[in-house]
Amino acid sequence: MADEKNLGREVTGWTAPPRPDGLTMNGRFVSLEPLDAARHAADLFRAFDGHDELWDYMPVGPFASSSSFHRWMRDATAQNDPYFFAIRDVQRGKWVGFCSLLRISPEAGSIEVGFITFSPELQRTPAATETMFLLMQWAFEAGYRRYEWKCNALNLASRRAAQRLGFSYEGVFRQHMVVKGRNRDTAWFAVIDSEWPALKEAFGVWLNPANFDRDGRQKERLADLTALVRVASDPALRR
Repeated sequence: MADEKNLGREVTGWTAPPRPDGLTMNGRFVSLEPLDAARHAADLFRAFDGHDELWDYMPVGPFASSSSFHRWMRDATAQNDPYFFAIRDVQRGKWVGFCSLLRISPEAGSIEVGFITFSPELQRTPAATETMFLLMQWAFEAGYRRYEWKCNALNLASRRAAQRLGFSYEGVFRQHMVVKGRNRDTAWFAVIDSEWPALKEAFGVWLNPANFDRDGRQKERLADLTALVRVASDPALRR
């Protein structure tokens, strides 16, 4: 009798999800809308101005002028992958960053979050975490099976952020790219759809106003809440 072939788990009851198009997302701290150079470039240039380090691991930037930033944004948003979002701090009424969904593959059920550019005002705030939650929530509730995060392997801050948000480390692609004339090894992270319910609950607990004291200090750390969902640790963060 021939051995039974192992061809992988059959995927049933799943259909390819939609591509992001014309999306807006609203949370308690932030709202996201499609990035538009005419509407957002000037405000975001001011938010980023004087902080050239924001572009260290980006494929573009820093930008010497508002006009060069506007031109880049106009060209970048003319395509639909990456699909960019502007981030607005709803409490202060200010545009404070942008990010994107990219490498959008509905036929595979895979999508990536990236080009995450947060102004200093947005960094390390509940608004920053809520931004990442809203995008992940849209992806899984739209029907994507896999949600990816990739970064320069030297960017330890990004690697820490990925794991805090519940992404599992999947390894490093060596000599993956040449960016700004330099080698880039790329660290890969992902969340899959079976992990989303537990992560959604973790985000809900962390973002709940009851999780913060009168001074805005967190009571429970998100990394602790997502730790049981993550299936692999990142060796670079144990050094």
